[in-house]
Amino acid sequence: MEKNIAEHSTSDGKPLENGEHAIIKEEESLEQEVEKVEEEIKKNEEGDVDAKEKNEEEEEEEEDGVVEIPPPPRLENVFEDIDAYINANSRSKIPDFIHMFLNIVEEKISSYDNGKTKWGEAKEEDSSLLEAVDRISKLIKLIPESSISSSQIEEEEEIDARNVKNSLLKNRIGEIHQQAMSYFEDEFRLLLEEPQNRIEPESNKHDPKGKHVTEPQPQPQPQPSDSEPDSERVPTFPGYRDEAISNLNNIAMKMISGGYQSECYNIYFMSRKHAFEECLHKLGLEKISIDDVHKMQWEALEREIPTWNNTFKECMEVYFPGERKLAAAVFSDDRTMADNVFMMVCHRVVIELVNFAEAIAMTKRSGEKLFKYLDMYETLRDLIMNLDKLFPQECVEELKAETTSAKCRLGESTIVIFCELENSIKSDTGKTPVAGGAVHPLTRYIMNYLKFACEYKDTLEDVFKEHSKIERADSTSRPYYEAENKNENHRVNNNNNNNNKENVSPFAAQLMRVMELLDSNLEGKANLYKDSALSSIFMMNNGRYIVQKIKGSQDLYKVMGETWCRKRSSNLRTYHKNYQIETWSKILGCLSPKGLNDNGKVHKPVLKERFKSFNALFEEIHKTQSTWVVSDEQLQSELRVSISALVIPAYRSFLGRFSQYLDLGRQTEKYIKFQAEDIETYIDELFDGNPHHQSLARKKA
Repeated sequence: MEKNIAEHSTSDGKPLENGEHAIIKEEESLEQEVEKVEEEIKKNEEGDVDAKEKNEEEEEEEEDGVVEIPPPPRLENVFEDIDAYINANSRSKIPDFIHMFLNIVEEKISSYDNGKTKWGEAKEEDSSLLEAVDRISKLIKLIPESSISSSQIEEEEEIDARNVKNSLLKNRIGEIHQQAMSYFEDEFRLLLEEPQNRIEPESNKHDPKGKHVTEPQPQPQPQPSDSEPDSERVPTFPGYRDEAISNLNNIAMKMISGGYQSECYNIYFMSRKHAFEECLHKLGLEKISIDDVHKMQWEALEREIPTWNNTFKECMEVYFPGERKLAAAVFSDDRTMADNVFMMVCHRVVIELVNFAEAIAMTKRSGEKLFKYLDMYETLRDLIMNLDKLFPQECVEELKAETTSAKCRLGESTIVIFCELENSIKSDTGKTPVAGGAVHPLTRYIMNYLKFACEYKDTLEDVFKEHSKIERADSTSRPYYEAENKNENHRVNNNNNNNNKENVSPFAAQLMRVMELLDSNLEGKANLYKDSALSSIFMMNNGRYIVQKIKGSQDLYKVMGETWCRKRSSNLRTYHKNYQIETWSKILGCLSPKGLNDNGKVHKPVLKERFKSFNALFEEIHKTQSTWVVSDEQLQSELRVSISALVIPAYRSFLGRFSQYLDLGRQTEKYIKFQAEDIETYIDELFDGNPHHQSLARKKA
């Protein structure tokens, strides 16, 4: 009785209240439960010690040949029991084989961690570890969380000893799981980065400009022989061996299912990001910011653009498809993650390349940049056409928008450059004629420029169709198709001039506009010559050069058309005829019999004057026109032949008919200075641009 009173009273002897009595009772119950758990743990530890001693004794007896101890169970032998427990989804008492399973797994992971076992040396061991870790991940989710905590000890009415066991077990499973995942992280990174996991090309077959050359397929497939074409060779990028990809896939799937998706993602992204940067560096691509582009001289940028083009094409044809294929293989069971990591690796590369193109398009426009702009325009156009095949749909629209923006800027710059080309023709108003009536530098520049431009004919057609209304404010150009749509009557009234312009494309119309401006400019320059015959030579030289350039370029000829070329040839014949009239009509007048006869008698004074005039005129023509220039050999030959055909028969006839009326000796030598053969020789010296020809008088002397 006293004991009971003492137990239910305070230290000062006062009786306890009912609430205080309940608290004491709960504390006693809690202490009893904790003591039970500690006793069980102690028993287990003692049991482990006893078992260890027993094992040592059995080993000693085995050495004496007394007892044969069976080997420890393998993981595979425990898997069936573990699977049954997992499938049963039981939350009852934890079976003993769980602890045995954990011991074996922990030992196996330690073996891999300390290097006793190396990944890839024994596929069965690797597979066994992967399966074990998979079950560890499932056990973590299966073992319930403990409800025990320091605060709960004071607050809960009852404490289940099973919670304590579950908590201890779950902590151990978590530690083993973390150890396994840490090893997988390291191994995943090594598989991605170490060279022995890749098929290295035999040699670096990238040319100095960065053009990728495809490599032969790796063994065990036979290497192509020297006779096999390059088209039968395939790129090895990204170059991982099948075994390495299989290991990457196995580890990735276990990391993802084990809750380490973020770690797996980051390792893969960083490794492939660095690998991709290395590939771009090998292709010769340097990182150049938009600010850098605007600070660089065009000559330096011009050297970077071919590398940019080659790199972009290699990315589209080799690197992007290869990178996507690798991501799909490594994350074969998680399509979303495969798309995400591929997009993160390649998306930024596309943006960097596109930004460079946009920066180039925003540099100051000039004629020499056109062809580089068109190269980049074609590359971006081809990329846009293939984005759907290369990238996941969720990022395609963004990439299309960025790429299309850069392409449009390049297209706008192309239009502006053509407008500037027109303005450059209009502004060429020099008042100094070209010596000898030769081809004007403006003609050479414009025709060579257009010839090279027409090598991009299809691309320029696209550019002008999309951007034909974009023109500089200071340009007065208006494409034919635009003018014709606005003024039908003008087209009818000028039907002869516009027949070849019907249904022409915007680019062809623009090209014809440039040609008309050039014609107009050349006509003005021809008027600078005081000698009308030299004006005709100038127009023949430039006209022939233009026609030959057009006929020599299939693309340019196709744009300008046969009708336009025929009209040009007709103009050349007109200039030729004008030249003959201006130069040789007076010569032929000297050789005319008209006015020499009077009642059947030849007037010798008139005849002598005719010979003197012919000699003087011919010498002056030879002296002057031998300094004139006809650089086109065919045109030069045509002119000389036509002159010979015009002059020599007339001179031979005149000489044969009237030379007999001159006295032999002094009169003949004085008035007949040339034979027909001499005339032909001297005609062949015309138009060779030689100002050092001796006078015919000195030659004869």
